[in-house]
Amino acid sequence: MSVRLSSPQGMMPSTPYHHVAVAAGTRHVYIAGQVATNQDGAPQKPGDLAGQVASALRNVHEGLASTGATFSDVVRLTFYVTGWAPEKIDAFMAGIDSVAEELALPLPMPPASLIGVESLFEPDVLVEVEATAILD
Repeated sequence: MSVRLSSPQGMMPSTPYHHVAVAAGTRHVYIAGQVATNQDGAPQKPGDLAGQVASALRNVHEGLASTGATFSDVVRLTFYVTGWAPEKIDAFMAGIDSVAEELALPLPMPPASLIGVESLFEPDVLVEVEATAILD
C-alpha cells in the first residue's frame, strides 16, 4: 500500500497538513472518534487542550496498530474541538507536536479538518479525533 501526500500550488500554503492524499490499497481502516481516556475509560487531562489532543492521538495510534497500520497509512484525520476559537491553535498544535515523533505522525500531517463544535459527548471532553487509513 502506498499513500502519496501533496499540497498543490494554488491551495492555502503553510498549513500543518497536506491538502491531498492519494492511496492505493484494498483494506480500509476507520478509527472511530478517539478522546483523551485511559484503558479504563477514565478521562485524561481535564481542561488541557494540548494534553487531550496528545492523548486522543495516542488512542488513534493504538487503533491503527491493532490493524497493522501506522500514521503513514492515514489518508484523513478529523478533529472535533469544543468551543473552538482561533486563539486555541497554539495549544492544539502543541498537543500534536508533543507526540508527533513518539507516534511517527508525519508533519505536515495527512489531510485534516478541524471542526469546532459546541460540545462533545461528555462535558470534560475537549477534542475527538477520527482517522481513515488504507492498507494492502
